[in-house]
Amino acid sequence: MTQQYVLDLQEVDETQVAVVGGKAAHLGGLSRIEGIRVPAGFCVTTAGFRRITAEAPSIDDRLDQLSRLNPDDREAIRTLSAEIRRTIEGIAIPGDLAAAITRALAQLGEQAAYAVRSSATAEDLPTASFAGQQDTYLNVVGPAAILQHVSRCWASLFTERAVTYRLRNGIDHRAVHMAVVVQQMVFPDAAGILFTADPVTGNRKVATVDASFGLGEALVSGLVNPDVFTVRDGEVVAEAVATKRRAVHALPAGGTQEVAIDPQRQGQPALTDAQVVRLVQLGRRIEAHFGRPQDIEWCLVDDDFQFVQSRPITTLFPIPAAHDRENHVYVSVGHQQMMTDPMKPLGVSMWQLTAMAPMHEAGGRLFVDVTPRLASPASRAGLLEVVGKGDPLIRDALETVLDRGDFVPTLPEAGPGGPPASGASAPIETDPAIVTELIERSQASIAALRRDIATLTGPALFDFLLEAFQEQKRVLSEPLSMQAIMAGMEATWWLNDQLQEWLGEKNAADTLTLSAPGNVTSEMGLALLDVADVIRPHPEVVTFLRGVEDDGFLDELPKLAGGTEARDAIEAYLDRYGMRCAGEIDITRPRWSERPTTLVPLILDNIKLFEPGAAERRFEQGRQEAQKKQEDLLERLRSLPDGEQKADEAKRMIDRVRTFIGYREYPKYGIVSRYFVYKQALLEEAERLVQADVLAEKEDIFYLTFQELHDVARSNQVDDQLIQQRKDAFRSYHALTPPRVLTSDGEAIAGAYRRYDVPTGALIGLPVSAGTIEGRARVILDMAQADLEPGDILVTAHTDPSWTPLFVAITGLVTEVGGLMTHGAVIAREYGLPAVVGVQDATRLISDGQRIRVHGSDGYVEILP
Repeated sequence: MTQQYVLDLQEVDETQVAVVGGKAAHLGGLSRIEGIRVPAGFCVTTAGFRRITAEAPSIDDRLDQLSRLNPDDREAIRTLSAEIRRTIEGIAIPGDLAAAITRALAQLGEQAAYAVRSSATAEDLPTASFAGQQDTYLNVVGPAAILQHVSRCWASLFTERAVTYRLRNGIDHRAVHMAVVVQQMVFPDAAGILFTADPVTGNRKVATVDASFGLGEALVSGLVNPDVFTVRDGEVVAEAVATKRRAVHALPAGGTQEVAIDPQRQGQPALTDAQVVRLVQLGRRIEAHFGRPQDIEWCLVDDDFQFVQSRPITTLFPIPAAHDRENHVYVSVGHQQMMTDPMKPLGVSMWQLTAMAPMHEAGGRLFVDVTPRLASPASRAGLLEVVGKGDPLIRDALETVLDRGDFVPTLPEAGPGGPPASGASAPIETDPAIVTELIERSQASIAALRRDIATLTGPALFDFLLEAFQEQKRVLSEPLSMQAIMAGMEATWWLNDQLQEWLGEKNAADTLTLSAPGNVTSEMGLALLDVADVIRPHPEVVTFLRGVEDDGFLDELPKLAGGTEARDAIEAYLDRYGMRCAGEIDITRPRWSERPTTLVPLILDNIKLFEPGAAERRFEQGRQEAQKKQEDLLERLRSLPDGEQKADEAKRMIDRVRTFIGYREYPKYGIVSRYFVYKQALLEEAERLVQADVLAEKEDIFYLTFQELHDVARSNQVDDQLIQQRKDAFRSYHALTPPRVLTSDGEAIAGAYRRYDVPTGALIGLPVSAGTIEGRARVILDMAQADLEPGDILVTAHTDPSWTPLFVAITGLVTEVGGLMTHGAVIAREYGLPAVVGVQDATRLISDGQRIRVHGSDGYVEILP
């Protein structure tokens, strides 16, 4: 029986997290690496913890209460967690368990000094570090003291911060158990932390060492500023030596104390450069063993390094897999598609199969490898120009990499760069019939897809879908479609450049595109105003909608006065736009048709904020403003030298913008329409697999790639463990911030706005829709949480077309992600909303309810007192 309570560190490794917790499992793994010294010790397994908690039935009730608490209810968490800790510490350790611990101590030397450290089963994992959640006790001497501190470690599973962490991350308190490491103390000359990758930039080729005198506790607790060494390619490339006035030392009778450092030593480095390089070499060995970058705690004793902890650095963004040793530069797809959240595996693989360029996955996000385009001088300039128009921060990040001179090789002019990225194309006539024809072709193709997919199941469905993906690419890459999109964008750029040069007018195209015809996304926002008009006269329906929580509410509506008209209006809206949703490039996201409750708060806001007929009035008002602006500009142009010619050219371009700019939104609408057809067919297939007991639930297919799902449909067998691993990984990806630009070294490069023409303290972004507006900031990360008042300015991370219905009710827009031609910018211009996009950390730096001023023409936001 005793064996299950105590295991020597030499007996455990990373496969035994459930028995010994994350810390001990990693220590056991460390102790097996050749050349790596780990202080001797043993582990009290989770069986001991379970034995203790079984002794106190009252803990069970308290765990139930704990799991029901709100993570923000600090008072209740503090009280209840303290009760649980007191209960655990008050339980006498049963004789056989205590005997097993003291026996292990006797073998190591019971009067020696030990570190007693908690090792939870949900700790130091690749997906969640839980760092600092539980307790460590240093320099504990004598069996009685060690048993007491083992009890304290068990209790520390219920510290206030550990409980809050689990509540916030949706981790069941009962699913986490506590083991305890008892390890011989080392009394080091210096100690600290080694990161085998740069924890700030993510660069995997750079290691950083933090070092201070005495025990590492001084550094971990923030008592001293450490020396910081940066190592690359086996040499120290930077060092910052701190003045270290204090250290933590062990006391002979047990415990620790702070001591002052001799003034002569305070400014000396805690390690020599040679020691730093040797430490990093050992760290690389540890990293290779665990297969990922590590955060390592080390001690220096008589010029010899010992290691007391190693855990994965969980904050690093993963690197796309490459099958060569070459350098690569990746650009985020999510920053262009207005969706930087992680995507589920089916979403990733469907986008890869239907995208026009090869896409690489990392951290649940997609990236394009732009290295070949950067390497060829011919395509480099075009790529930087197009990227810069879309997102200046991406351009700046790419230029940062290029400026280093050695990361991207320059190919000779004839190198494989492909055509310039500007997409320069043969011009087409300014003819609205072109847009009409393109839309008709797209709709015919989608109608054929619906018809042909209707009866297919099993492998035949998957074979058909692979052909459908090719048809989607064909429609998207149709030369005429590309020409129409480029015509609208190039005419916009021409107007902005020429009218600024000729008349000093900034962003003139913003007003000229107000209420441009044929924009399927801006029409969608106005159409929801019409739905509100149908519902507004029926108070019973409005009251009912205020209490709606269930997606079955549409079936309930006909029971109310006016409910049938309300249902018909919402269903007609869903027939046209129900395939849309937030994050719609991920096919697994719930569409409005699947979750119509998403639209209810927006409809209620429209009823509250607008008078009947608002949609038509808004559109007409925008059209007249654009017309007035056109007349004003043309009149001013005519008074210039060569004025008639300039006015004629400008008029031609204005007509061109108004003809083609609305079509800019259509291809995405077409993609998302197709996606919904694919999704419905795949969910029917999933239902078949659930009925056949192959899958536990339909949504499990979202955690398989398209090819894996194809195999499941063929074999009627699924790897449940794989699905669970994917669910865990997807959950962990939410904590990662995807970089705009990422290198194959793992370096995340944010880019910067090189601008000095803005007021001090202003938040800089990209000007995408002219005008200046002041108002209350509404920081909204989930559209369903919108509760708008007149005059509100929307501040959010990113907007895709699904956010458009909110745009009708706001007066300005600020986003963290976006470019001149992304959806939010196009719709903001059509609705006449001053907008600044690409404002880094806007949702963190601007508080909900603060007054702000948005400078849509100059690209910055002021936070007002």
